Amino acid sequence: MLPVNCGSHTDYQNFVVTNLRKYYPNPDVLARSTWDIIERFWNLDLSETDVILADKYSKFGPAPRTPSCMQRSYLLSIDFKVTSLTEWAAQLKINPLYAILSGFEVSNTPGVGTFYDFINRCLWDSDDSHMSSHIHPLKTKVKKPKSKGTKADSVEKVTVAELLPELENTEFHLDDQPYASLFKIYKKEFLDSSVDKGLIHKNALALAGDGTPVVTSHRERKHRVCKCKENGITDCKCDRYFSQPDCDIGWDSSRDCFYHGYDLYMLVDAESDLPVFPHYSCASKHDSHGFLHAFFRMKSFLPDYKISKVLLDSAHDAMPYYQYFQRENITPFIDLNGKGGRPPVYKNDFTIDKDGVPICPCGFRMRRDGIEISKGRMKFKCPKISRKNGCISCTCDNPCSDAKYGRTVHLVMNDNPRLFNNPPRSSNEWKLEYNARTSAERSNKREKLDFKLEDGRHRSTKMWYCRLYHILMLQHLDAWDLPFESTLRKLILNAA
Repeated sequence: MLPVNCGSHTDYQNFVVTNLRKYYPNPDVLARSTWDIIERFWNLDLSETDVILADKYSKFGPAPRTPSCMQRSYLLSIDFKVTSLTEWAAQLKINPLYAILSGFEVSNTPGVGTFYDFINRCLWDSDDSHMSSHIHPLKTKVKKPKSKGTKADSVEKVTVAELLPELENTEFHLDDQPYASLFKIYKKEFLDSSVDKGLIHKNALALAGDGTPVVTSHRERKHRVCKCKENGITDCKCDRYFSQPDCDIGWDSSRDCFYHGYDLYMLVDAESDLPVFPHYSCASKHDSHGFLHAFFRMKSFLPDYKISKVLLDSAHDAMPYYQYFQRENITPFIDLNGKGGRPPVYKNDFTIDKDGVPICPCGFRMRRDGIEISKGRMKFKCPKISRKNGCISCTCDNPCSDAKYGRTVHLVMNDNPRLFNNPPRSSNEWKLEYNARTSAERSNKREKLDFKLEDGRHRSTKMWYCRLYHILMLQHLDAWDLPFESTLRKLILNAA
């Protein structure tokens, strides 16, 4: 192939204006929702895509399609809810609008093979369509939870305490990942643009995380590669050949059923609901492990992003998390799951409530009275102290202290960073911050329902990553403000 002639974004805009004047001289024939997509793509500058993918092309052979046009066309197929590349290639030939917005001449649009060649040669940096080998041992099956609506127990063979230091000390190199080119385009063209527009504050990032099931097929496809069945052994534990080796069977707590596919773990900016970094794991992967795999990869691939807060649900309630965040000066907002336990007695005669508030010997929750940052402790005072007519007195029937201000308890945060955190779980500040954790759920909803992630029906991790990253790009694109008045419509109408 010959070197790619990149052109410029202005060339693309002029091409769109010229052809819209020709094929759609009356803008009102197009629906308002369609015009919204037209405006966004007309303003979307993808010229950096041509630069990033320039080394993917040879200096010899016929001239290729411009990478930015192929990229833009794939994005359009998702935005117009066309889930098949075969169907999209056909639509390009019969619908002039799709061809024009992509940057193709109406009479010269790419076929389905060109799209797959673009994905294989430019977007996926590996000869293998999967991340792992097709032949591998049978995995431990996830057990159905006893109560409805709860997540399945972890089947991982390593604990969070073992996995966290292992991943923390692992050097992840972006160029070693098969999705490296996808990530570079996503970061350069979309994530960095959202930062520049002030939608994401990378110097003080409030990061929300959550896993969501992605169904890829109705059943697991595998077959034997051993001779055990021929020898009369029907329940052997030998390796099997899996058609989708990166997927397995997991439990979907929202639908209350088993499924085959991936567990998609999303790290999202809690303030803007915009995605930051995704990671696919097998369906049986527990969220406590999925977060670690996504988090440390994100730290390696986005080293200039400084995380100030982390908002996670109760599946991540493990002591190693709190200890790590304490070392890294990251404030955790993690809900308790009730399984981690709490010290039955603190300071000899005080117990600790489920949200880290001390309970006095008479059974009353004590009242928070500030935090001593320099000493790393929280102060709680007696809830029965009364101030009337300038007098201070304890109204408890059985006072536990002769002090004028009643009994005071100091909780040292280093004693148990899981329960004694700043701000305390009982405070309005903590509850207000934790409410932002639902941004991860809203982002997952956008990907799965609005952009129909699961409708791809692909059979390779390569295609699932391509579809996912392009959906994340559209999420950022939709968040960018458009001019109040349509410049494109004016250009068309003035020419008419």
